[in-house]
Formats: sequence, C-alpha cells, structure tokens
Amino acid sequence: MSLSAPFIHRPVATTLLTTAVALSGAVAYGLLPVSPLPQVDFPTISVSAGLPGAAPETMASSVATPLERQFGRIAAVTEMTSTSSLGATSVTLQFDLNRNIDAAARDVQAAINAARGYLPTDLPGNPTYRKVNPADAPIMIISLTSPMLSPGKLYDVASTVLAQKLSQLQGVGQVFVGGSSLPAVRIDLNPNQVNAYGLQLDDVMKAVAAETANEPKGWFESQGRSFQISANDQLTKAKDYRPLLIGYNNGAAIHLSDIANVQDAVEDVRSSGYADGRRAALLVIFRQPGANIIDTVDRIKAQFPYMKAAINPNIIMGTAMDQTITIRASVHDVQRTMMISIVLVVSWSSFSCGIGEQP
Repeated sequence: MSLSAPFIHRPVATTLLTTAVALSGAVAYGLLPVSPLPQVDFPTISVSAGLPGAAPETMASSVATPLERQFGRIAAVTEMTSTSSLGATSVTLQFDLNRNIDAAARDVQAAINAARGYLPTDLPGNPTYRKVNPADAPIMIISLTSPMLSPGKLYDVASTVLAQKLSQLQGVGQVFVGGSSLPAVRIDLNPNQVNAYGLQLDDVMKAVAAETANEPKGWFESQGRSFQISANDQLTKAKDYRPLLIGYNNGAAIHLSDIANVQDAVEDVRSSGYADGRRAALLVIFRQPGANIIDTVDRIKAQFPYMKAAINPNIIMGTAMDQTITIRASVHDVQRTMMISIVLVVSWSSFSCGIGEQP
C-alpha cells in the first residue's frame, strides 16, 4: 500500500486536514516578523553632554573623564568608548549580553548624578542617556524644507511638534532631530574693539548674562500681605541684545553692538542637513525592538496629513529615506514564491490522486 492510499480512500478527512493546514498557515503568516536584518539586541547605552563653545580637549578632560570614572564602577560593562568634539561629548557603554538593560540604565543614571559635582559648573544641563541598539538602523527619515523659514525654525518645529507626535506611534522606538539646531542669538566679538575699549571677555559675558536673567525683582508688603515682583528679562532677538550696556570708556557708554556682530542664528552653526539640495531639518526614526517595520512605516505615513495640518503651511514635508522599499519588494517576492509553491503542490496532489484512482 502506498503512502497516499489512505488519503485517496478518505477524501473527506483529507479535505478537512488540508483545510486545517491551510488555515493554520494563513494565521501563522500574519504573525511572521518583518525585519531587514536578524534582530540582535545589544544592551548598549549612549550618554551625551554638551557645553557650547568648549574645545574638544576641554570636553575630553572636564566632561568625558569624570563621567568615565563613574561609569567604570558599573558592573558588567564590557566596552566603553567616548568621543569628544567641539562643544559635545558622547560616551557609549556596552554591557554583557546577560545584563538587563533597564537595570543598567538605572546604574548609568546614578553614575551621572555622582559625577555631576565634578563636571563644569556652567554646563547648560545634566548629561542625558538613551538606550540604543548599534545593530539597528533608522527605518525612515523625514525631511522638512521651506523656501521662507530658516533651518533653525524648521528644527524648532521638528523637535517641539513632530518628534513628540511620532514618538507616540506604536512601533516607533526613538526619534532624533538633526540637520540644524535650535534658534539662538550669536554674538561674535571683535577682539580689536574689545581691547581698544579696555574690556575683557569675562566683562562682556557677565554683562550679557546679567541683562538676560529671569528671576524675581523683589518684594513689597502691604497690610500683612507679601507680593513678589517678577519680570522676564530674557532676550530672544538680536535687536534686543545690540543696545545692551557693557561698560564705559572715558565716560562714554559702550554698547554690545560697538564691539560685536550680533545676529539671529542657531546654537550650532556647524550642523546642517540637506534634502534635494536644500537646507532641511531631518527626523530620524528608529523602531522598537521586535516591531513590524512595514506596519510601523505605514502608521507613520498615515499621520502625514495630521502632521502637515499641525505645522506652518510653508513647510514642505517629504521622505528622505524609507527602508521598507526594498523590504516590501522582498516580501512581495516571498509572497509570489509561496503562491507558486501552493499552485504546484495542489496541482501535483491532484495529478497524484488521479493516477491513484486509475484501476
């Protein structure tokens, strides 16, 4: 008796079994993960700190070194690398594969707090950390361009409006904004003029800082009640900085515009991004571990109309990179191959049954 004889003699059972296998395959197909590469999650944490204007040597000695000393006390650190550039330091910690990334993050936060007393006092903010996967790549990059708005304005919109909306979507892990930096007022001092007026750089820095303080101006009391006098003296435009009084020379007032070129610009003029040959702010999107990359990108594209409605209509929103283009083509090839295989199997089974039924 051949192997196919029981199935030929019991067509109803064979049909039910085939249907059950087909349904199981259809259900399992929908659960298959879609990823450009095999998923390899390394417990890695990246720590970043910034001090605008500081030289790379200063960042390495006064920022990176205190952090590295504290990070070296964390258990299960297999590799630690640091990179210092103009005004920025990045320290990458890679842990043992058996180390829980959440527990490692808590240790990193504790180490940052312990190192805060050894860091420069004029550091704008505490160092920040994020969980990263060096084996992963961005799934999508969205570009923002405009013929009317400056790169700083585009970066501001991307970081304050769009990045938060994208981070809330299912499957989106992290969203980073690049291509520019936040708007700022840049003061380019003329050293010859500063020296001619008998001033020091510290004098200018202290005068500017004193004029842009945001703090209570005093108190007054009346009939047992106390009131605080508050005023926001922070300046946001270059035109407000130019008339600032820096000092006196031979009885004449020295204004900031006399010794410096003050202009509206961005915090980091050495950061730039381009899309189709035009200056742009870029939203770099990473997926969550295990998330379906095609479904995640589809969710992002579905939000495009809502995101465009939430920003300036002069901003052109485009797709600079979509990693799912090749993945969709590969999935299509797999689907076509599966359909051809199903047709061949069914045809061969029908042919075999026909031969088995002949006397």
